[in-house]
Amino acid sequence: QGLTPARILRSDELNTAYGMETKMKKNVGGIDRILRIVVGLALIVAALLHYVGWWGYIGVVPLATGTTGWCPAYLPFGIKTCRSA
Repeated sequence: QGLTPARILRSDELNTAYGMETKMKKNVGGIDRILRIVVGLALIVAALLHYVGWWGYIGVVPLATGTTGWCPAYLPFGIKTCRSA
């Protein structure tokens, strides 16, 4: 069957073809989640206090993934650090 241009427009088929889920299921939990929140906040505070450069605002990424419990970078590898997803 394959993916034709018309079928690519249907995201559910595209996601199924690549083994991805269309819903965001939690894949970050426990210590991983806590560390992400702490590191994210620390980077943002360090940037605000000029201890580090503007790059410290990258802390929003671990903060967001820690608070939502979902990390898109884990998807291709099938990594889950939470007990139930």
